[in-house]
Amino acid sequence: MSSIIYSIIAIYIFIIMGYISKISFKEKIDDKTITILNVYFLQVFLTFWGLLVRPVDITLLYAPSVYLAIVVVVILISAILAKFLFENKKEYSIATVAAIIGNTGNLGIPLNIAIFGEESIPYTTVVNLVNVFVVYTMGVYYYSRGTYDAKTSLLNIVKLPILWAAIIAILLSVNNYQPSEVVMNMLMMGAYASMTMQLFLFGIYLYGTKIKLISKRLVLWVMSFKFLILPIVTFIVLSFVDLDPMIKGIIFMELLMPLAIANVNLASLYDCQPRIVTALVFISSIAFLGIIFIGVEVLKWF
Repeated sequence: MSSIIYSIIAIYIFIIMGYISKISFKEKIDDKTITILNVYFLQVFLTFWGLLVRPVDITLLYAPSVYLAIVVVVILISAILAKFLFENKKEYSIATVAAIIGNTGNLGIPLNIAIFGEESIPYTTVVNLVNVFVVYTMGVYYYSRGTYDAKTSLLNIVKLPILWAAIIAILLSVNNYQPSEVVMNMLMMGAYASMTMQLFLFGIYLYGTKIKLISKRLVLWVMSFKFLILPIVTFIVLSFVDLDPMIKGIIFMELLMPLAIANVNLASLYDCQPRIVTALVFISSIAFLGIIFIGVEVLKWF
């Protein structure tokens, strides 16, 4: 477990570098340009690499289908309740979807390996695959709704190349396509560039973000939903599902992951208060360092 904590701390180096770069060059660094380059270009490489690095086993889809069902139920609950708490359109969008978009990949996969061993990899891989579609369908829609109407928000989903890249990569993987070493190295270069740029962007948006000025109601809502309501709903649903305890534990831990930096990408892309979202991601990441130990104890109940 200590190695995972050190890994989490290590990624903050790139976040700090992004923060320092913004302090040093200020307006010379265009946040929106970096977001567009990352989302429309580099993340295509990340998507292909992430889905082709290991074959997708469609026989394992029961576990991610449970994950998806929980996400849909929780988003419906969040969308209904948030209407009574947030009149501001952008705050409503953030309150509805931010807690659902967790870091199931870069953090969730290695964390589950540390807890359950390498036998967890096939399950975490397909769960992360489902999360990709959650991010670039539900995530895109709600962050778009903070600025645009429903029709435009739906169109924004199909405009993103990441979604189409994911579909193509899945089809290739299911049909046993094995990319050559040269192709995989190219994809890996783009993937790591994308991940590094995401961390840099996170640091850039941290500059000028004043947590004290953020709505306390929004912070309390998102953190409570992320680390209280979502885990409770997940635990209740899993208690009625006939699954191996390890698979239940994997689903529970994946839904407990802190807010993903993908939230910042989407908030920036659709002008949905990206600095506020950055602060929420930062707060959830810090809180997770303590909550993870509670989560591990809960696993004993499965």
